[in-house]
Amino acid sequence: MYIEKRKSGKNIKYYLVHSYREGDKVEKIRRYLGINLSKEELNKKREKSEKIILDLIEEINTKVFFFTLTKKQVESLNNYNDKIEVLHLSEREWKNFTEDFVYNTNALEGSTIQLEGVKEILENKKKPSDEDELETQDVAKAVKFIRNTKEELSLDLLLKLHKICFDKTKHFAGKFRNVNVVVRNSLGEIIHAGVPKEELKNYLDDFIEWYHENKNKFKPLVLATILHNQFEHIHPFQDGNGRVGRLLLNLILLKNNYPPINIKLEDRKEYYQTLQEYSKKDNLKPTLNFLIKQYKKH
Repeated sequence: MYIEKRKSGKNIKYYLVHSYREGDKVEKIRRYLGINLSKEELNKKREKSEKIILDLIEEINTKVFFFTLTKKQVESLNNYNDKIEVLHLSEREWKNFTEDFVYNTNALEGSTIQLEGVKEILENKKKPSDEDELETQDVAKAVKFIRNTKEELSLDLLLKLHKICFDKTKHFAGKFRNVNVVVRNSLGEIIHAGVPKEELKNYLDDFIEWYHENKNKFKPLVLATILHNQFEHIHPFQDGNGRVGRLLLNLILLKNNYPPINIKLEDRKEYYQTLQEYSKKDNLKPTLNFLIKQYKKH
């Protein structure tokens, strides 16, 4: 294994690289270590990553985002896609999905508006007045946007989604954060910290670069799951990451002619546990299995 350095503007990114032969081809597994690391930090991260790479070689794993996976490993993940049936929504089903998605995605973040209240707002039977009601209306607009947009995934598109959802309720709508953020549970304990604000731009650039390099390797559900989980791991906004992340999940599915997916409030605990499995252990499989179950609930 060896250290690879890449210049990114005035910064230097470090990767640990392992080369090996598979058949007639030389394959590489590349693990991202960090940016502008001291010698001590580099050695510490190298030691940890060497063990991870050795584990990865021994069995097919799902630590996908900072690795270059072999064909067999990509195929193993893509097999999950075969567990779902691809159906297309009628206009009536789209109306029902929008109401259900808006209710659940906002309720996951603490909105107290019930499903009937969501329907009243979206059918213009009630004029939005408070923050929850305004965001009900605007998240529905974001659903319509991802259904119709032809734009390719970009940082500008992520900003646009955030602005559509929160332009009436958050002063930082449509802007990436310049502060550090954490997610706490009901006891006030930190269960996730977004990437440091100093590294946010590099993470976001890598996020978009990875998408363009890998979008044709993975089947739609797998690709959407990877991007959703990594987006939530990065947590690029001061607030609203959950809703934008679930819109992103559906944007990727819709771009690939797959039906959208709704994550139910009743499954909140399992959903957040799967995100933690990815963020802490780079394990994508729990989220894939969870989303397959959500599809089958529709």
